Amino acid sequence: MNYKIISKYIRKINFEIPSPQIFYLLSKNISNYKIKIDIQSNQIKEKIIEVQTTLALDPIKDNFEKINTQIIYSAIIELEGEINKKKMEEIILIKVPTEIYPDLRKIFIFTFANSSFKDIKIDKIVDFEKLYNLKKLQ
Repeated sequence: MNYKIISKYIRKINFEIPSPQIFYLLSKNISNYKIKIDIQSNQIKEKIIEVQTTLALDPIKDNFEKINTQIIYSAIIELEGEINKKKMEEIILIKVPTEIYPDLRKIFIFTFANSSFKDIKIDKIVDFEKLYNLKKLQ
């Protein structure tokens, strides 16, 4: 089973900083946030699937006001060949996110950089296969 990406687009983007105080504190405390990645899929029709990869910042601690940042980047894929559940999981949870992650990362960094957060650090490469294997062990 193979796949091809038919289309990619920003499905949703949230970038909310509730107040100037939070903006000021965020610039000082950006290290109190961690990157969160989530992957979901929706079947559009036979052999056509939407893969939604979400990149968000979540606070490490609950004791301070937070910002709301999230980008959901969708890829519409077409599956080719005989459908196999294990292979389809690998395509949806490893291959597609690996392929689209550079675009998603670029959009996320662009949003922060244009909001005066020049020092936002997000890994250039995410090992989606490792994440997939860790999730299977849980």
